[in-house]
Amino acid sequence: MIITDTHAHLYSEQFNDDRTAMVQRAIELGVTRFFIPAIDSTYYNAMLDLEASFPQNIFLMMGLHPTHVKENVEEELAFVKKCLDTRNFYAIGEIGIDLYWDKTLLKKQQHAFKTQINWAKEKNLPIIIHCRDAFDEIFEVLEEVKDDKLYGIFHCFSGNLEQAKKAISYNMKLGIGGVVTFKNGKIDQFLSEIPLTNIVLETDAPYLAPTPFRGKRNESSYITKVVTKLAEIYNVSEQEIAEITTKNSKDIFGI
Repeated sequence: MIITDTHAHLYSEQFNDDRTAMVQRAIELGVTRFFIPAIDSTYYNAMLDLEASFPQNIFLMMGLHPTHVKENVEEELAFVKKCLDTRNFYAIGEIGIDLYWDKTLLKKQQHAFKTQINWAKEKNLPIIIHCRDAFDEIFEVLEEVKDDKLYGIFHCFSGNLEQAKKAISYNMKLGIGGVVTFKNGKIDQFLSEIPLTNIVLETDAPYLAPTPFRGKRNESSYITKVVTKLAEIYNVSEQEIAEITTKNSKDIFGI
């Protein structure tokens, strides 16, 4: 059984004491493909080190995270563009809009989001969307830029059924992780109405650990809890969940 974690910050400082053992734990459970989103320039070298340690398993993305859009946004965007022009990445992400922490930088976040979407189209790459308290703002941008070159993943999807269908209409897969196991997560109540062909698995490690690890550090091996929950929701085997979601990830990332 091959399981794909389409979103994990495995370079995080929270893994500094046991990173290799943590990755090995996941691999032993069949989690052999890890797609690694970028945050900003300060994490770039750690991403490269992670890739060098597990070259057969780690696949890097490049982008500027919306919560790291600050006054130096142009400098950070220039760094992203330089990296994209220097080597291969498998997606542009994570990018998007986050209004949970700070609403004053909305215009800068919108600018960064649109700029990076355009680069994704130029390079025929998927985008990985971060959305927090910003569904309307995200959809407004996607409506402006939608075309046959727009595709990717709506990372850590936590909206309702209507929002799920709207996200899919922009050629996005839904990234499903630990939230689906939460009693108050809500997405488990309608997810069966979304075809499995529109779903990919993720952890967002070290964040959003699934039940029974909620509140603790998340890691990629815990994605098996998400597989088990989805098997219950869709009334299929865990093997089928793994196969279909990994195929979906291959359709997105091209590998």
